[in-house]
Amino acid sequence: MKPRFNLTLALLFLHAVIHCGPLLAKQPNLVLMITIDQLRGDMPWRVEERFSPGGFRYFFDQGTVYVNAHFEHLVTTTAAGHATLVTGANTPGHGIAANEWYDTLSHQPVYNTEDHEHPVIGVKAPANEGRSPRNLASSTFGDELVSASAGKSRVFSISIKDRGAIIPGGQLGKAFWYSKTTGEFVTSTYYYPQYPPWVTRWNAADHANQYRDKSWTLLQDRETYIFRDQDDRSFEKPDGSLGRTFPHALANPDDKVFFSALRSTPMGDQLTLSFLKALVTAESLGSKGHADILAVSFSATDYIGHDFGPNSLEAEDNLLQLDQTLQELLGFIDAEVGLENTLAVLSSDHGVAPAPEQMALLGLTAKRHQPQQFMAQANAALRARFNTHSDLAVAFLKPGIYLDEPEIESLGLDLAEVERALAAEILKVPGFSMAFSRSDLLAGVLPDTYRTRLAANSIHPVRSGNVILVQDPFWFLSSEPEGDAATHGSPYNYDTHVPIMLAGPGIGNNRSNRKVLIRDLAPTISAYLGIPAPSGASGTLLPGLLDPDLAD
Repeated sequence: MKPRFNLTLALLFLHAVIHCGPLLAKQPNLVLMITIDQLRGDMPWRVEERFSPGGFRYFFDQGTVYVNAHFEHLVTTTAAGHATLVTGANTPGHGIAANEWYDTLSHQPVYNTEDHEHPVIGVKAPANEGRSPRNLASSTFGDELVSASAGKSRVFSISIKDRGAIIPGGQLGKAFWYSKTTGEFVTSTYYYPQYPPWVTRWNAADHANQYRDKSWTLLQDRETYIFRDQDDRSFEKPDGSLGRTFPHALANPDDKVFFSALRSTPMGDQLTLSFLKALVTAESLGSKGHADILAVSFSATDYIGHDFGPNSLEAEDNLLQLDQTLQELLGFIDAEVGLENTLAVLSSDHGVAPAPEQMALLGLTAKRHQPQQFMAQANAALRARFNTHSDLAVAFLKPGIYLDEPEIESLGLDLAEVERALAAEILKVPGFSMAFSRSDLLAGVLPDTYRTRLAANSIHPVRSGNVILVQDPFWFLSSEPEGDAATHGSPYNYDTHVPIMLAGPGIGNNRSNRKVLIRDLAPTISAYLGIPAPSGASGTLLPGLLDPDLAD
């Protein structure tokens, strides 16, 4: 049956591509790729009736919405999620194994967009703070568009987070991100030798400081909020001096505290939008006769979810504030380019779990893992098992534990055997449901289950940990166990589930409950534009979008 299934997918893809010509008289002037960091798939529907026209409702009323879209990997983090969105690949195809991985030769963590050869312009910083997309192993749909247009199409990407800008920008785009040290938007020498004049002007205007004497207040009447009574909980961990209750005052004389806390409020997204407007105007995006791509990743939802939890008054109000930001963004694009000339796409890089303390209050077993403790337990067991005085497990960077491979080699031990021993020991720790050895995943010798497939889709032969961990549902697993109120990074539905929304020329109005995969988005955008899919893409086409005959 498998060959027939693959043939069917190929025919569907070919059918959609063939019919893409009649669907569009020409390419859109602009592809607007909106990523809402940590927008779990159920969240927009919680407050749907309270959204204003022109924000989320633009997609609901005029576009196609897939309400049951999922990532097909367990490394549900910002870097890997953004990579899948724009490449149509999982980790084996795009190479982004996590937000950070461990280099067993240098014994140092490696950040996903780290590049010591390309420092941030104008910043004297350590080598590991240089930034570029060099770790991305696949082209993006933006890269393919630039190539197909002989360089006439352009790609720009912006975000509060560097990884939220750099990865969607691909190898051939330009990326800008926020500096929590200065409140400016910055870039690296990978993209420019010096800042374009319009960026210098925008930064000189000191836009971030307009919020210094502001407070984050509720947008609507408190009595209308689902979580109106969830405003002061001991497990909340607000950034800076924001405090746990409304109103959240931003004022702080310490610049670093203020600029950092700004990210954890809706004002962080508003600042991103301000920079976006300057970019569109200065670069005349969508007005030079060839399709351009503008990728924006709004990060406040993620920071707020980490600080207060997704089931909080802050997270709920942020959704309403975000809707206002989207309304302003789409209105601006309509005025500058025309929404009738724009393919607008909205999705997310991952979901989020509720705070474990909140779930424990409801009666579930949910706690916080302590990496220092389970690493100590694992090392004690490995020392006894392999008769060594060395700690063989040297680092935990979610979702993996890294072994000291040079030491294992010097001891004459079999790496795969040590990995399996480590996995077995981790499963003795309460709160872990699975532990996969990298060797077994790469060899394909594990049972073919849904979770195993998600783990295999998350593995990189060098960058991934030697053992991939999966905590029990609702347990908190992080390198910093007390760092946030809530987190993500598991294979459970609350982390894999995000929305996909598209609107623009040739896109009908439909809402689908069919389960679809996030890796199908980039090939679908590529087919819509009539360009090759990204080099690492393994997805197919979203059902019913490019040809009504293929709909359910």
